[in-house]
Amino acid sequence: MINLIKKGLDKTLNIIKDVLPEKVQKIEKELLEEILIESDVPYELVEEIIYYLPPQDKVEEKDVRRVLKAYFIYDIDEVKECEKPFVELVIGVNGAGKTTTIAKLANNYKKDGKKVLLGASDTFRAAAIEQLTRWANKLDIPIVSTKQGHDPSAVAYDTISSAKAKNIDRVIIDTAGRLHNQTNLSNELKKIVRICDKAKNGAPNRKILILDGTQGSSAINQAVAFNEMVGIDGIIITKLDGTAKGGSLFAIANKLKLPILYIGVGEGEDDLIPFDADEYIDTILSSIFVRNDG
Repeated sequence: MINLIKKGLDKTLNIIKDVLPEKVQKIEKELLEEILIESDVPYELVEEIIYYLPPQDKVEEKDVRRVLKAYFIYDIDEVKECEKPFVELVIGVNGAGKTTTIAKLANNYKKDGKKVLLGASDTFRAAAIEQLTRWANKLDIPIVSTKQGHDPSAVAYDTISSAKAKNIDRVIIDTAGRLHNQTNLSNELKKIVRICDKAKNGAPNRKILILDGTQGSSAINQAVAFNEMVGIDGIIITKLDGTAKGGSLFAIANKLKLPILYIGVGEGEDDLIPFDADEYIDTILSSIFVRNDG
């Protein structure tokens, strides 16, 4: 796991090395500020982090760890065993890696022995239906789809109904990332949520927002907008391996008060890993501080 996290944070770790070529026992606060800012932690958050550190000019790893960990207090609830199927609605703008992430998530569940069904409710774009269908075929996972322009809520309803009939464990439903305007998008997403609940009481069980890691902290406004539309339960950060903005996860977690569920660390179907705040922080700090164990 730690190697995959390092893979995802590789460019961020290189930025840290540029600022701090040699690891240290204690770090000057001014240097720590520079590292955090270069890693795309917003300036006001950097100031807050520094404020909560001990008053000395140089600080130890344990003190930095304590403060950084406080930004990830939003523990991920284990998916409760519930009446099948467990329905996840996946939301996010086009280009964030939504469809590919759905495929990776489905692959994870399948490897865990779960029966999975996909729903192609992004009927706004024919390419979205085709892309998700290609992934479904590659992974040998069934999919419910229709033609471009059809009612996305009907696809969601049919997907859940089919899952109930076939004793499916997990349903993952794609949604449109962009319509003619924000009002249309908001209304469509709210309708899908209502129809999911009609198909199965309490569905969707989890609404997941996909954020493009290469956008860093600038993705926060986008996240806030989607959260206001339908209420988000958790976040997946994609393309983390393609950016030096690994520090943005602090800002995302702090602003949204939502758990980061997974991070995408590559293009492969296995490159979606559960997010672990301790390992994430440890990977960053291990590039700054000398470890006594070598």
